[in-house]
Amino acid sequence: MTLKEGVQVPDFELPSSSGESVKLSDLRGKRVLIYFYPKDMTSACTQQACDFRDRHEEFQGLNTVILGISTDPMKQHDKFIAKYGLPFILLSDEEHVVAEQFGAWQMKKMYGKEYMGIVRSTFLLDEEGNLIKQWTKVRVKGHIEEALETVKAL
Repeated sequence: MTLKEGVQVPDFELPSSSGESVKLSDLRGKRVLIYFYPKDMTSACTQQACDFRDRHEEFQGLNTVILGISTDPMKQHDKFIAKYGLPFILLSDEEHVVAEQFGAWQMKKMYGKEYMGIVRSTFLLDEEGNLIKQWTKVRVKGHIEEALETVKAL
């Protein structure tokens, strides 16, 4: 499924690192930056999470909530948050339903093997839940700065 900019994103609810489920529609009134990443504790995913951590207050000051989503279970997310002091919510999409809705669940190749997995992607929603901007096949280096500049420009 491909989401179109300017169109409302389908609502979803997932278990979160806050201990409660997070429902996207409950975040109306704030911008929401959703980033999908393959796996907790891997080098690129750790770098991305730490980059978001380091700029978290700036996003907050711009009325923007950060949500990180992977297929890792909550127990793994809890370890990831504790180890790196992540101040934002991580959501567990173990059945990859939400990743599929956003088009982030795709065929990947590594070492000649094909498998389904999360392709690093980021989505920025406005206060009404409409998609403003999407980044697909994200490269970690410089991405958080680009996302922050996009939010500042709104």
